[in-house]
Amino acid sequence: MLVKGKKTGKLWLLLLIPFLSGCGYNKMVSMDEKVASQWAQVENVYQRRADLIPNLVSTVKGYADFEKETLTGVIEARAKATSVTIDPKNLNANSLQQFQAAQDGLSSALSRLMVVVERYPDLKANQNFLELQAQLEGTENRIAVERKKFNEVTQEYNSYIRKFPALITAKIFNFDSKAYFKAQESAKEAPKVEF
Repeated sequence: MLVKGKKTGKLWLLLLIPFLSGCGYNKMVSMDEKVASQWAQVENVYQRRADLIPNLVSTVKGYADFEKETLTGVIEARAKATSVTIDPKNLNANSLQQFQAAQDGLSSALSRLMVVVERYPDLKANQNFLELQAQLEGTENRIAVERKKFNEVTQEYNSYIRKFPALITAKIFNFDSKAYFKAQESAKEAPKVEF
């Protein structure tokens, strides 16, 4: 009787295969790949920023040689930021938070570097520095754009796998929700300006 049950189950599965094409599985695979592709683009612009930093540090080092602590902080933050990577198949809130924390550390170190630069008028007038600064600002804008696109494709994917009947297929084939980029907690507070 048990053997007959297995054969019956396989027969049902064979009969259901033609109808499974309408279950949304292929669309989920495509959407999951779109999220992974957009994540790769986010990493790409973060890598661009990381690639600009050694040139920026070298240029500043020539003018602000005694600001070693700030320069070392930038180099260490860059190393930490580039060491944290995420597998696109594991885009959960925890891994994204770790990645973002490392990137935020680099942003903070770069901000401190820019404050130091203000003390050196010759550096601020240096053409190489100005070009690197402009590229870095452009890259920061690209990061914001790509993170927004990532959140959009993630929202599309997450919405799809939660709708009926696709949610059944998502549960069967372990299509899990992806995490979003979120603003830092400190971004909710207005900055304090002191004169």
